[in-house]
Amino acid sequence: MSLLDRISVDPAVRFGKPCIRGTRLTVGDVLGYLASGMTETQVLADFPQLTREDLLACYAFAAERERRLMSVPAA
Repeated sequence: MSLLDRISVDPAVRFGKPCIRGTRLTVGDVLGYLASGMTETQVLADFPQLTREDLLACYAFAAERERRLMSVPAA
């Protein structure tokens, strides 16, 4: 299974935001917790339904989205 297979998008769950499969936790929520200074250990303790692979999937999702961003030159 690819890490990205752990991320699902369902219009009926959290308005279609990318979520960790089987949860209502969005990739953005998880990355936000980590960006605010929480450690992976703290996130996993607060959300026992998550695994380290789920966190890696969030990183992979963000990296893939970054690769797909297109920059538009300033006029």
